[in-house]
Amino acid sequence: MPSPPAPFDAPADSRPAAVTVTLGPAPPARLDKALAEAAPEGAGLSRSQIARLIAVGRVTLAGAPVTDPRAAPVAGGAYTLAPDAPAPVAARAEAIALAVVFEDAEVIVVDKPAGMVVHPGAGNPAGTLVNALLHHCGDSLAGIGGERRPGIVHRIDKETSGLLVAAKTDRAQQALAAQFAAHTVERHYRALVHGVPDPADPRLRGVPGVAWETGGTLRIATHLARHPTDRQRQAVAAATRAGARHAVTRTRRIAAWGRPPAVALMDCWLETGRTHQIRVHMAHAGHALVGDPVYGGRRRASAAALGPETAAAIDAFPRQALHAATLGFDHPATGARLRFEAPLPPDMAALIAVLQAAHRP
Repeated sequence: MPSPPAPFDAPADSRPAAVTVTLGPAPPARLDKALAEAAPEGAGLSRSQIARLIAVGRVTLAGAPVTDPRAAPVAGGAYTLAPDAPAPVAARAEAIALAVVFEDAEVIVVDKPAGMVVHPGAGNPAGTLVNALLHHCGDSLAGIGGERRPGIVHRIDKETSGLLVAAKTDRAQQALAAQFAAHTVERHYRALVHGVPDPADPRLRGVPGVAWETGGTLRIATHLARHPTDRQRQAVAAATRAGARHAVTRTRRIAAWGRPPAVALMDCWLETGRTHQIRVHMAHAGHALVGDPVYGGRRRASAAALGPETAAAIDAFPRQALHAATLGFDHPATGARLRFEAPLPPDMAALIAVLQAAHRP
């Protein structure tokens, strides 16, 4: 095993030194709320932080500071926010076991377990995938931006398992980032959801952005933005809302269980890759993921359709039942198409075994 690199200082978040926020044509009545809703997703600015920045004169409009968080915002105005510099988080190499699917001099593909955060931050300074990669890759990291660190070009949620690629060189970082931006990366997920999407269901025909395609594929196309009251969540939003981003998910049923069918295993694939996209879209279609504490609400499995023991096992599942099963991309150096598959993790496989045992054909 190569020797681990020295620790590098990674920012607590990706917030730039200054952020320009352009408001929409009909912003909320208060400036702090309007800026919080319109701030870019990666800015890491809460409404309380924005209110403090306004109060200390670190928010300007056309070069002039605005100092009242309760002031009426200017529709269409371009406000500049100058956040405080984030406190550095030292990411150190840690000997954490990794399921490496592929590795060469340019990239590494891993099967991330549920429960692991991808990147260190203020609330997760250790135990992350980056900490593990620093130890595993050691001297084989050629460096990103002059630092010996892995290049994280996409992320999956802490409680989502599955495939993730990281760059080991600047060339790989730039090439992979370009592929993700162009939506040429293949990403298929396996999801266990409540209910079974059915083309015959008249309810789905009335859900905005939801449509059936040939072959039993359900296409969900909406705009997503931060939830108006909970900045940790995403929500379906109007296209005109500031910060709203177009998102497209397609999904097809693999299997279903229950009498009548009450739980389905779905293949979900991404045209875009927004935060929490599959979780938000499946909930929007009325088929929230099993175990999702954020978007699943208080939905419970049907004991009448599944049996009380099976329903109890579904309700006890401790995380969103989502797994990044397939990842395909062009190798950043050779251009060869690479495609990887990861089997279902033990917890999802065990729950499916319970469903299959209780509802054999």
